[in-house]
Amino acid sequence: MMPAKPKVVRRSGCPVSITLEILGDRWSLLIIRDMMVRGLRTFKDFLASGEGIATNVLADRLRKLEASGIILAETEKADARRINYRLTEKGIALAPVMLELLIWGARHEDSSAPFAVIDQMEQHREQVLADVFQRWRDRDPAPVLPPFNDRGGSSSLGKKRRKN
Repeated sequence: MMPAKPKVVRRSGCPVSITLEILGDRWSLLIIRDMMVRGLRTFKDFLASGEGIATNVLADRLRKLEASGIILAETEKADARRINYRLTEKGIALAPVMLELLIWGARHEDSSAPFAVIDQMEQHREQVLADVFQRWRDRDPAPVLPPFNDRGGSSSLGKKRRKN
């Protein structure tokens, strides 16, 4: 018999509060983004993502996301020593939220997101989400977006939009 899962004590019954208890730090959302949009799957991939996450923080967030049912850890068939992380159905259901965060950030802040790509995503939200869900079902790790190498400011959709 498996031990019972410990009961989580919530601050309130508010869905926003509950969601923030699970996802309310930047690292959790960036890990989800990296899995969903950039196709990253391994601990090493996340460390090399360019965000500068510390190994102990990464390990902690992966454990928390797995405990919350957002991701699952799978042993790679070709090499049992290697663990791949995958979004669960609950995790991929965050795709609309992540898309809106991406669009909002590009619209209102200086970023290095190519505005032509963001404009296309904004105009074709349903197709973008359909593609993300299909890639998840197919286990396709191909990135949805090109990497944003610049630390912001060079091709700012936010600046262009704020002037309108």
